[in-house]
Amino acid sequence: MQSFYPERFERDMATTESEWLLRLPLAVGEQPWKRKGTTVLVTLGSGHLQIGWQPLPPRVIALLRMPRLGVQFEFEGVDAETRLQFMRRFDLTMQRGGG
Repeated sequence: MQSFYPERFERDMATTESEWLLRLPLAVGEQPWKRKGTTVLVTLGSGHLQIGWQPLPPRVIALLRMPRLGVQFEFEGVDAETRLQFMRRFDLTMQRGGG
């Protein structure tokens, strides 16, 4: 888990768009948000977070093919502590595990 999240960053996430959309409401929690196409605007206090995504080619390792999404996070007017708290919940919700 990270201890700091910059105002703008990108991630390569191993998920399909349909899995992403299923988890997104839980990851955002009770924060007000609106979706428009492949972008979500989340209200965080007096600022906001814009999350955009696009499907990427799958990652191929031998016979294994893993779906990927490129995800961009852009906070505006959101202090470092609020970013940290929001992203901790977001990351825990989007986390995938195996066993």
